Amino acid sequence: SDAILLGAETLRGLYPVETVSTVGKICAEAEKVFNQDLYFKKTVKNVGEPMSHLESIASTAVRAAIKVKASAIICFTSSGRAARLIAKYRPTMPVISVVIPRLKTNQLRWTFSGAFEARQSLIVRGLFPMLADPQHPAESKSGSNESVLKVALDHGKASGVIKPHDRVVVCQKLGDAS
Repeated sequence: SDAILLGAETLRGLYPVETVSTVGKICAEAEKVFNQDLYFKKTVKNVGEPMSHLESIASTAVRAAIKVKASAIICFTSSGRAARLIAKYRPTMPVISVVIPRLKTNQLRWTFSGAFEARQSLIVRGLFPMLADPQHPAESKSGSNESVLKVALDHGKASGVIKPHDRVVVCQKLGDAS
């Protein structure tokens, strides 16, 4: 399940904090016995063939992360779709979804998209969205410029997901290839 909604009884009850804590413990126990390898295989089988390009990349990123025992998957996305597809396979490691803002215009004004897409990712199990700075380049061209990947890695380290010398799988579109 991506989310659990507790009813109004929890809010009005005498023990709302204890209820949320208990539900959290139940979820943690359920995660321990969940067979993620079997779920991954069934999901790949149910997608069918031929797989779409993006679906193939998402399943391959998860498979690679499992094989190398990665501590996280970092996914660069503009719409959030690629990160949601990766999360669909329920990897054991967190998926850091780096939403790259896009400049849009309606002929009257210019706006950046991305905040909405990052916010929508909060409801998906295992996704941890991060909105990239639109001024940062995707790749560092000089030592003085921090790349978005370095920022994402630092974010993962600060949140305790990534530790020094951990392996990380990065899913990024470069031109027309991924």
